[in-house]
Amino acid sequence: MKIKTQDKKKFFNWGGYSKIAKVKLFSTLALLTLLFSALVFTFACSSPAESDPPTPFEKVKTFNTANLVKDNGQKTLGTKNAATIVKEMRFGWNLGNTLDAHGNWDGGKGLESETCWNMPKATQKVFKDIKAKGFSSVRIPTTWHNHIIDSNYTIDPQWMSRVKEVVDWAIGEGLYVILDVHHDEGENASSLGNGEGYIPMSKHRDESMKFLYNVWCQITEAFNNGYDEHLIFETLNEPRIKGDTHEWGWKAGCSTCEDAMKCINEYNQLCLDAIRESGGNNANRCVMVPSYAANAWAANANTFKLPTDSASNKLILSVHMYTPYNFAMEYPGSEKFTDDHKKELDSHFTMLNNKFISKGTPVIIGEMGATNKDNDDQRAEWFKYYLTQVKKYDMAACLWDNNVKKNAENGSESYGYYNRNAGGWYFTNPDIVKAGLDAIN
Repeated sequence: MKIKTQDKKKFFNWGGYSKIAKVKLFSTLALLTLLFSALVFTFACSSPAESDPPTPFEKVKTFNTANLVKDNGQKTLGTKNAATIVKEMRFGWNLGNTLDAHGNWDGGKGLESETCWNMPKATQKVFKDIKAKGFSSVRIPTTWHNHIIDSNYTIDPQWMSRVKEVVDWAIGEGLYVILDVHHDEGENASSLGNGEGYIPMSKHRDESMKFLYNVWCQITEAFNNGYDEHLIFETLNEPRIKGDTHEWGWKAGCSTCEDAMKCINEYNQLCLDAIRESGGNNANRCVMVPSYAANAWAANANTFKLPTDSASNKLILSVHMYTPYNFAMEYPGSEKFTDDHKKELDSHFTMLNNKFISKGTPVIIGEMGATNKDNDDQRAEWFKYYLTQVKKYDMAACLWDNNVKKNAENGSESYGYYNRNAGGWYFTNPDIVKAGLDAIN
């Protein structure tokens, strides 16, 4: 309400009004207060208003097919369901910070990106050693947006061939392999350019879906009939809005978070559709899908929905659990693994079992681990307890390994277990990895 200049004195001089005028003014002020409250509520962290469903996305393959890497192999896909395969995958290992490396510098593109985070190139020996240690599966995080070579979302065929080579080495050792779309979340929530990845926000929905659809259509061309059930696809890694207040902790009722989850549901469905539409073995291949940031409690939200699948019993929930955070990641945090930490882990596993596993959807913990705080005995106890719970609920878990035994700059990122430079394992007394393997096998 606009106040004229000559009325300002009256407006702030309550005693100068008659009883009737006071009643009228009080009513006006009450109305203004109500309107202001509604306005504040609208712009606060609140549930979004009901809106019309988004315009259906038009699935168009725009990538250049001239140098498309195609899978000409021929293997029979087994009949095992997702729950059986997950149980067989047991304890896995991540080839961290290698094929998923990227950056806004020259080393972040092309084949040289594989070593731009100071990691050695992957070799066949790595997977031989992983298998010999007792692991049953590996996850190969892979980034794609920094290998897009034109405005049509075409992936560099040299990069696709390199990814295929690394995957083949791992499968050749009899390991289950998870291949994903990793670190392709857009860097800037305010803008998303052509081929820069995806962001789970409605304003970036169309560009995100063009990117994801074309990327997955190309992946499925390179990986299909030549791969049996030992290859598993993972639609997204940790889909989230970078820099947002709730980047790592999805919050129910927050309009931004709710919108992000709506987009993630749609992105998961689109990626799964691209995989199934490619036919062949991919029509029935196991596929992992995450919720917001692959957060376990976000997956428990009512707004998270598993995609509709044309295949039967082939969907797997993907979560990441560096849990409890105070022990497993926070630095300095806690060096001791306590009973309270065990209770926190119990709550996560119980929830995942009640919400998904007991209802037919198996779970893979795609990333887990405990950062090095010079507390190997406590880490060994954590591994034992953690993997015992994984076994109890017929889950699988993949150890995050960034090849950094001790990070002097950031203690929360000391997740090196296998020494890729020299071969062999960083920790032998106690052997914290063996503690986990013994617990789950």
